[in-house]
Amino acid sequence: MNPLTIVTIGFLVLEAANVLTLYFFPGSKYANGVGVFNAWEKSKNDPELHAFIKYLVNWVAGTKLIFILLLIVILYSADDQTLIFTGIALVISIASFFWRLFPLIRKMDKNGQIAPQNYSTVLGGMITAFILVFLTAVFMAMRG
Repeated sequence: MNPLTIVTIGFLVLEAANVLTLYFFPGSKYANGVGVFNAWEKSKNDPELHAFIKYLVNWVAGTKLIFILLLIVILYSADDQTLIFTGIALVISIASFFWRLFPLIRKMDKNGQIAPQNYSTVLGGMITAFILVFLTAVFMAMRG
């Protein structure tokens, strides 16, 4: 098994944990549950808003599930070159976090809308680490 496959399997396990959390324990503060956002608890006071937020949380979980299952099919059936392109696609898709999501979560963090404080910094660091690990695995796979 090449390093890119190993890293992708690790990513799949983490994403699967996130999907389970979002579907069954959305208010959790672990595994990227939405309990870190103060608005999650506040939304429970407005049934219409809370229903909408729950819909969006489940939509994210469903989208992640599609992504996970497609990655499993790719890992099972792809040749080495396709796996390299998959790794590059993963780097780009993971990096997209910094385009829209990171500025939002950083602003919410600075405004005291997230607990624990500085969660955005930890999350940004974790996602940067994922990108670096995937890039390393892609380069290792390219070198043979």
